[in-house]
Amino acid sequence: MNRPTGPWLLSGPYGSTGVRQPPHAHDRGGAFPAAVLFDRDGTLVSDVPYNGDPARVTLMPRAREAVDAVRAAGIPVGVVTNQSGVARGLLTPRQIEDVRLRVEELLGPFAVWAVCPHGPGEGCGCRKPAPGLVLAACRRLAVPPERTVVIGDIGADVEAARAAGARGVLVPTAATRPEEITVAGTTAAHLLAAVRLVLDPAADLLAAVRLVLDPAPVAAPAGEPRRHPGAAAGEWRSSPAGPVGEPRRHRAAPAAAPRGHPALPTGEAR
Repeated sequence: MNRPTGPWLLSGPYGSTGVRQPPHAHDRGGAFPAAVLFDRDGTLVSDVPYNGDPARVTLMPRAREAVDAVRAAGIPVGVVTNQSGVARGLLTPRQIEDVRLRVEELLGPFAVWAVCPHGPGEGCGCRKPAPGLVLAACRRLAVPPERTVVIGDIGADVEAARAAGARGVLVPTAATRPEEITVAGTTAAHLLAAVRLVLDPAADLLAAVRLVLDPAPVAAPAGEPRRHPGAAAGEWRSSPAGPVGEPRRHRAAPAAAPRGHPALPTGEAR
């Protein structure tokens, strides 16, 4: 039996040889990330099970603002995503590419896309929560994993970051299990709040102090929802869990099939 190959590294606008780093991106001290990697489904775009149709790609709340904020700081952005629909015969490489192009049409170009096309039983090293996708993206970007942040919506994203030596930030949605939130370490109410955490830890600490001193709901800046007691530091909470009606995604654990697809049994991650 042939063992799986590594992840797919899809060509971005910078070509296949990697990305030239902005000079200032590495010069702000160890707390400032050298790269930010986003999960795709449930993080950047709504989680549509085994989606190969660009027309069904819709952005998660605050996704454009979040990605733009990282780019504005001179930090490369990438995507790390499990796509076991390829191994299951439900997606083709062309469909993966079509969806990638649609995401970039909505969010702008990403410096690297690392995609795991393998199924849960194939024993690859790239399927999250394994570290392979994160490590491959870091190699492509020529950044150290320990200076990299991974942002995702389920425990497998945070576990993959931890296994690679990177920092993980969880943005819970309806697909996130309570125990995943408990062990995540760092969580954010929405994607823009997650980016604020990693770009400006000092501002986040100040927001935490303000929240302790003034625990009542406060008026948000123009265009932002109200902040409520219990929200993580520096976060403006909108919905309690995420977009309504989205299917649950689960941690990569038992070798079964994900919820949300009628032709497959339940209990597994993508």
